[in-house]
Amino acid sequence: MVSTVDTNEIRVTGENSFIRLSEKDGDEPTTRASHWRVLYSPAGPGHALFIQSELTDNAFAIYSDNIALARWLQEEIESMLHPPFGDTGVPVVEAAFERDGDVRSYMTERVIGDDTDLALTWYGLLEPIAVHAPPGTGGRSHGVYTILFPARSARVVLNGRFASGRPQPSDREGREFSSACLAWSETWVRPRQ
Repeated sequence: MVSTVDTNEIRVTGENSFIRLSEKDGDEPTTRASHWRVLYSPAGPGHALFIQSELTDNAFAIYSDNIALARWLQEEIESMLHPPFGDTGVPVVEAAFERDGDVRSYMTERVIGDDTDLALTWYGLLEPIAVHAPPGTGGRSHGVYTILFPARSARVVLNGRFASGRPQPSDREGREFSSACLAWSETWVRPRQ
């Protein structure tokens, strides 16, 4: 009988939606955002946003309602996905998080701080893709299981200013894909130590 139980250690589960905007395919992103809504982690639940954009003068910024969670995500996951987001010397700005929309049309994640009104919106959403990447896939120590909703369009707005660029279309194993995705039901695992 085939086992249906994954023997790896669960490190975090929730959502990790992302937006990478650039002027054209192959260009470095002018905006890179990684938004987390965490239900379970060793640092507890909460939200975090890691962003670098021309809207932030290309500086890396972090917003969170759980500073311990933001730091844990940096050390455990973000440093693996995009090493600059692993810099724990960057201060974490306290913020509130809200969601609006419906995955059938658009989804907006909003980050609100003392001097910040930041909105990330995904629209033109495509059919979801289930991804099963066990530890070792692509040389990563961790594995991830997630449902991705690629978006043909996305925008990032900070205090009324719109980021330039657009998501770049791509192909993921024969499926239409994008550099902007809602990543829901996302669980990161690693081999038990």
